[in-house]
Formats: sequence, C-alpha cells, structure tokens
Amino acid sequence: MSGHSKWSTIKRKKAAADAKRGQVFTRLAREIAIAAREGGGDPDTNFRLRLAVDKAKAANMPKDNIERAILRGAGGGKDDELEEVTYEGYAPYGVAVLVQVLTDNRNRTVAEVRHVFNRQGGSLSEVGAVAWQFERKGYIAIEPDGLDPDEIFEHAAEAGAEDVILGDDMVEVYAELDNFQAVQETLQACGVNFATAELSMVPKTMLNLEPSQALKVMRVIEALEDLDDVQQVYSNLEITDDLMEQYEADN
Repeated sequence: MSGHSKWSTIKRKKAAADAKRGQVFTRLAREIAIAAREGGGDPDTNFRLRLAVDKAKAANMPKDNIERAILRGAGGGKDDELEEVTYEGYAPYGVAVLVQVLTDNRNRTVAEVRHVFNRQGGSLSEVGAVAWQFERKGYIAIEPDGLDPDEIFEHAAEAGAEDVILGDDMVEVYAELDNFQAVQETLQACGVNFATAELSMVPKTMLNLEPSQALKVMRVIEALEDLDDVQQVYSNLEITDDLMEQYEADN
C-alpha cells in the first residue's frame, strides 16, 4: 500500500508541531479511554490500550494525561457517552473512504461528515457500501534508522507477519489480528522502533488516479481528519512517493 506509511508519518509530524496540539491530545485521550473502558485499564493485558498508549507517547502526550484517560475510561463516567461509529462514503473519482469516529452526538457528527463529502464532490453511503473493500489488520511502519531492513523482514516473517514491504526509507509490516501482538513484541524485542503501530483498515485493492485527481482526494481525506470527532480515515487511494512530495509542497 504505497504511500500509506508516509501519509501517516507526515500527518503525525504535522500534528506534533500543530497549534491545535490540544485537539490531538483530546483525540488520543478518547482513544485511550475507550480502550480502557472496553478491555480494562492494564496495558499489559489490554492490547488495544497498549497500542493507544504507545501512540500517545509517540505524540509526546504527557504521562499525567495518559494516566487520567486510563482512569476515566476504566472507571466509567463521561466517556460512557462516547460511541464508536464508522461512516462509509466515496470521495471524488470513486475512491472508497471509511471514517472512524468517537462521538457523543451522532446527529452532529454525521452532519459534519456528510458536509465534507458533499462540499468536496463526494457522497456519504449506506452501511456496508464501502466496508467490504477493506480488511482489518495490524499495521506497523518502521523507519530502519541504521537497522538492516532484511533482518526486520526476517524477524517479522518468523513472528507470523502476513506481508512485509521494504521501501527506501520505510518498512511496512502487515499482520492478521491473531498474530499482530506477537509480531509487534518480537520486533520490539529486536530493538526495532515504530513510526506507527495500529489496528488498521487495509484496502483489498488500490485505486490509481491522475495526479491532479489524487491530490483532490487527499484534500478530502485531510478535511475529514480535521473534524473534531474523527479518529481515523482510510481510503483505497494509491499514494505514490511523487504524489506525497507534491502534496507536501502544496501544503
């Protein structure tokens, strides 16, 4: 899935320097609280929570904020009002899009998501219209930082990774959900640092567009990501290195 890791990494770096840092921390705190609510407050026994905490640490979220989010989720309270919802739609040129949100007001959130799709030339779809084009998998992006990519490949494959893609400056690892924790722990034990480690919706097939069309879709994705309740946006757009460089230059 060319470009996926670069998109995620650039968005993460942008967020780290963004004036809306508080908004980023709010999203991370919600993710931690929901994970704690669903599986308990111990990251050692709650893998989803561990992933959420690791993501928060990577964004330099203060330790106190992380601990408060865990306590809030595990102890109930306001976060009990939050719902996890996935909206499905199409961006321009038939690009399939999944929008994962945490919301305390479905009516508000769906209106905001629909507005972005409509304004950008896309459309919100019915449940099931898009989701069949994606599979839930574990996803790890690694910046080798001097490590041998071939060794990373071998360790990941031995631990049960489904696919490993070696790039010039990034190694991407995909794993079935049953194997994801083992793959992650094996790589960490080998001293591998992650740029990204998450449960992801991976498209079964990718859609290639002309550069001008692809850039328009990437702006739709960014507009959706900027909504307060949105946690993740997934699409089946093929994002090449050249496209990513042009997108960065335009933004």
